[in-house]
Amino acid sequence: MDKTNSKPVVVVTGASAGVGRATIRRFAQDGAKIGLIARGRDGLEGAMREVEQAGGEGLICQCDVADAGAVEDAATRIEQELGPVDVWINAAFAGVLSRFVDMSLEDYERVTKVTYLGQVHGTYAALKRMVPRDRGSIVLVGSALAYRGIPLQSAYCGAKHAIQGFHDSVRSELLHDKSRVRISMVQLPGVNTPQFDWIKTNLPMQPKPASAPYQPEVAAEAIHFAASAGRKEVKLGWPTLQSVWGDRFASPVLDRYLASTAVSGQQTDEPVSPDRRHNLYEPVAGDHGAHGSFDAKAKRRSSQLWLTKNRAPLAIGAGLIGIATAVARLWRR
Repeated sequence: MDKTNSKPVVVVTGASAGVGRATIRRFAQDGAKIGLIARGRDGLEGAMREVEQAGGEGLICQCDVADAGAVEDAATRIEQELGPVDVWINAAFAGVLSRFVDMSLEDYERVTKVTYLGQVHGTYAALKRMVPRDRGSIVLVGSALAYRGIPLQSAYCGAKHAIQGFHDSVRSELLHDKSRVRISMVQLPGVNTPQFDWIKTNLPMQPKPASAPYQPEVAAEAIHFAASAGRKEVKLGWPTLQSVWGDRFASPVLDRYLASTAVSGQQTDEPVSPDRRHNLYEPVAGDHGAHGSFDAKAKRRSSQLWLTKNRAPLAIGAGLIGIATAVARLWRR
């Protein structure tokens, strides 16, 4: 983030709902000028109101991130009306809850275009503008599922794995060029967003998070931190760390564990309504906000995120304690 700019220009894809919606609120607290990219007009207008109420300035750019040309046009308009982009957040995604063999390849391709190529398109548009200026920050919104795939979400997991590899490559290229443009990735746990109300599913029961989710504001805080911290990656929540390290040391065991728990664990006891609407190809009408249907179970803070944000002071404190202990031992001798 450009520290010399009192009102940073921030772009958020997927800004109309969920994590993207919470993220625009967080940056609006800084008085940021925010380009809002999403498909749903109702949600974008609701997000715009929240930006203005928080003291920020917004610009609605209604487009589908799967369309590279539309993303490029949105970036051009944002820079013309708000100024040079300081931070670009790729938060848009789509998913399908289904066994792989029961999915249509058309649906699989659509999830890949939105969730993976949408971030590629956003990053490309941002880098075209940031690299010549030699400044800027890009945040890729990932998931614990970028490391550990689970049943019923093969398209989404595959896309998140792809984003992780894409991130490694682009970051290495920027480092080679000695560019001051930063790119980082935030790995999220389950989050209480409206996705469970509108994700496409062919399962009999209503979708739910596989484990107790976090509120979207916690995810937004991690994204806000990543935009300025300069770290390659920010992992949010103990469940994310458990997934990453569990897969690293016991991947075959996790395969069997998830096979026995994760299918039923991603469905509630409530049958899917016959008139349920999904947002895979078209947005669901209405302003759905940031939160989903699991407020009662969702976590409102993360001790792990606090430790992540404060690791330097903690390391210094631990070092000072170690020095003091060593001095005390020498004194006693």
